[in-house]
Amino acid sequence: MFKAAGVDEVTDANFADEVLKEKERTVLVEFGADWCGPCRQLAPVLSAIAEEEGERIKVVQLDVDHNPGTAAAYGVLAAPTLIVFRDGEPVKSMVGIRPKRKLLEEIADVR
Repeated sequence: MFKAAGVDEVTDANFADEVLKEKERTVLVEFGADWCGPCRQLAPVLSAIAEEEGERIKVVQLDVDHNPGTAAAYGVLAAPTLIVFRDGEPVKSMVGIRPKRKLLEEIADVR
């Protein structure tokens, strides 16, 4: 998967530890794939959020082709799908790319 700089990749195997057990920060998960052009466009946005908001927002990516179990568990049918998790629970789901400011506004809406 096209990896955004400064953004960790999660897998079916470590999703629970990296996302669901995170209690200190909100977690933004991008469900994407190598073949997904919009995912590549979203990478700089994710990198910027990870760098600028890392103390309060953990940003991770999951490759849906290599980790179909987690993608299926959360009903991911399109890439990129962004799901915001708080205290281990999905609280918001978005499909498609967004500019950084808009994405941060949408994340802030779930606080």
